This record gives sequence, structure tokens and C-alpha cells, in this order.
Amino acid sequence: MTTTLTGPRTSVPPEHSVSRDGFVDTLRVFAIVLVVLQHWLMPVIAYKDGQLHTGNALSADLGWMITWISQVMPLIFFAGGAAAAISLRRRRAQGAVSDSGWVADRVRRLAVPVLGLAAVWLPGPHLLLTLGVPAEPVITAARLVGALLWFLAAYVLITMASPLMLRLADTWRGREVAVLALGAVVVDVLRFSTDASWLGYANVILIWGAVHQFGVHYGSGRLTAVRGRRALALAAAGFTGTALAVTFGPYPLSMIGMPGDAVSNMNPPAAVLLALAAGQLGLALWMRPMITLWAARRPVARGLSRASSSAMTIYLWHTPALVLVAGVAVLGFGQHTPEPGSGMWFTQLPLWLTLLSVMLIVLVRLAARVERFVLPSAPVAPAQVVGASLLVAFGLLGLTLNGFRPDLAAPIVATVAIAAGVLLLGAPLTWSSQARTGRLSA
Repeated sequence: MTTTLTGPRTSVPPEHSVSRDGFVDTLRVFAIVLVVLQHWLMPVIAYKDGQLHTGNALSADLGWMITWISQVMPLIFFAGGAAAAISLRRRRAQGAVSDSGWVADRVRRLAVPVLGLAAVWLPGPHLLLTLGVPAEPVITAARLVGALLWFLAAYVLITMASPLMLRLADTWRGREVAVLALGAVVVDVLRFSTDASWLGYANVILIWGAVHQFGVHYGSGRLTAVRGRRALALAAAGFTGTALAVTFGPYPLSMIGMPGDAVSNMNPPAAVLLALAAGQLGLALWMRPMITLWAARRPVARGLSRASSSAMTIYLWHTPALVLVAGVAVLGFGQHTPEPGSGMWFTQLPLWLTLLSVMLIVLVRLAARVERFVLPSAPVAPAQVVGASLLVAFGLLGLTLNGFRPDLAAPIVATVAIAAGVLLLGAPLTWSSQARTGRLSA
């Protein structure tokens, strides 16, 4: 790498001139695998006397320690920022005049697979209820399938701002990361010292935006010095900061929401996640030379490329795989989750993961084509891209809050918003000859 913190501001680092970055791809795939495993291992489910009882296996003693590694949203947003910077710089080097087409393409790639999910899960719960499946499990499953879409809502907003943030990174050289991080700390101070707990949701953008921006600097070749002992020092500082924050601050030990905790570090995101991100990313950057060599092997590179191309589908469909397998086991066969960590729990674990993996493979094979589906597009004005992206983000937020519950109209409204945003991202609005009558054509 030749570009450093004092190097050219707009050049593309030679190492990043290739089509893929093995380090970034490895982090992305590793993070998705951990997300899937964590969500598959967490549920504690029982159905007794017509009541569904749920719990979290990681709420057991010392389960919080696992979340310091398994909470991998920092890796996902970092990888996203790195990929965005590499892609945008390559595009600009090729002479692209506007970045609006890049934003439109990225947002549609995030949104279209969600429409495939909605095509199944909007009618699906109604069908299950018609077949006589108890309402409570159906509503719980339908809500859960949409709950994880919060990540995409935040990602769409950050993607929309990525071209601007890349320019800001070139100008501010990392100071913008500090500003975002400081803003997150201020939000937490206000959140915990007043009754305005709603302020905490500003950290969805401040915290994950800061981590994404750190990835932008990696993709711009400015983290060359963060290696070896410096990377280990960053990791040590991050994990030490996390430990101090949960010991002396208002933050719980777990980096995910746990039943019974008065405060969740994830909903809304808490500033302690910035320290966790520093710890995880320092460790990852320390391992980067080893990861890069491993990822350069031809079979590994092919596997990473294939997994990366289906990452969205895997993320979207691993929860449906969970609710389908758990539903059959609990409602169909009367099974319940053994005591987490017990001998029976470990004995059943291989079968549980095998069934879930088979179900996910089937669902991914059926749905992967949607992720690779390319809609026709045309140049779209920047203002229209912003409006359409906001529409997609609004729809994703609606699905996050309500899921695909069959007893609400909100999921339909949210899905229509996403579909409208997707169409507007590829359909330029122009004034036709009917403009005098007040009709706008697309």
C-alpha cells in the first residue's frame, strides 16, 4: 500500500485496485456466519397449555462473554465502509461524473431481496392461520422475521450518505470519525441523565456511521500503520474501554439485548459499542496479513466470492429457517429446548444445527436468484435517489417494528414503500405533455 495518512487524497491504493479485497470479504462472511450461529443458538422455546414461552440461552451465567465476539455488527459496517470506498474510488477513476447511480444501484441491491422475503411472509402467516396453526406462535414468528431488518434500514441511510462521507474523509482525514463518536457519547449522556430515552436512536446513525467511516478510511488506504503492535494496542484499548464502561457505566455486560436487563446495548445502540468496535477491529487488523494470505488461496477465494454474493439472502432467510424448524419441532412434535449448557442441550446441538443448515440451504437456493436479479435502470437525478432511498429506509423501519404480522396493515404499507422506492431508483421522473393537467409521468 502506498497511500498513507499523509499521501494523496483521492488516489486508489494499488492493493485495492483489484476487484475484491480478501480481508474485507473474509470479515463480511465471518460476520454473517456468526450472526446466523448466534441467532440459532440463542432461542429457548417451549409451548405449554397454549402459551409460547421464549428465552435467551446467552442470558445464562457468563453468556455475556460470548457476545463480546458474537456481536459482529462492527465488522459488518466496517466491511461495508471499506467496500463502499473501494467501489466509489474505482468508479471515479473510471470517469463517473455523478455518484447517484452508484447509490441507486447499492440501495436497490439491498432492497430487492427484501421484496422476495415479503412475497412469502406477507401471505404466509395468513395461510398458517387458515390451516389451524395457533395464532400466538404465528404472530411471534412473523414479527421476528422482520425484526432483524433494522440493520438494513440503517445501512440504506448510511449508503445514501457514502459519497459525501468519502469526500469528508478525504478532507477531514479521520476527524469526522471522532466527531461521530463524540456525538454518540453526548447522546448517551443525555439519554441516561434525562427522560429523553428516544434520543438514543440517534446513535443508530452516529455509532454505525462512525464504524462505517473507519472502514472508508481502510478502503482509502489510510490504515496502513494500524498493524502489528499498533493493532494489538487498539484491540487492548477497545476491550479495556468496554470492560470499564460496563463496570462503572450504565451499560449491561451483554452486547446484545437480554431478557430482564433494564438497558439494552443494542436497542438503541449504546456508545459502549464504539469501544467494542475498536477491540474487534484492532484484533482483525492485527490478523490481516494472515487473513489476506488465507483468502488469496484459489478455493478459499472462490468460496468467499460465492458466499459474499449470497450474503443478503443468507441474512434474510436464516431467521425463517429458524422459525420453520423450531415451529415443526415445538408445535408438531411437542419438543422444547433443553436447559442451555446442559448435557442434553449439547447432545441435541448437532442435530439442531444440521436441520437448520439444511433448511437454510434450501431457502437460499430458492431465493438467491432474487438477490442477483438486475432491474432495468436509467440515470436518475440525485434528489430522486435521496427521496427513493428514504422511502426504502422508511419501509424497512416499518417491517423492523411490526414484522409481517397478519393482524396489522403496517407490513403491507411498509412493503409498498420499499417497492415504490425500488422502482423510483431506476425510473427517472420527467414532465410529459400532460404536465399542464398536473399529471407526472415516470
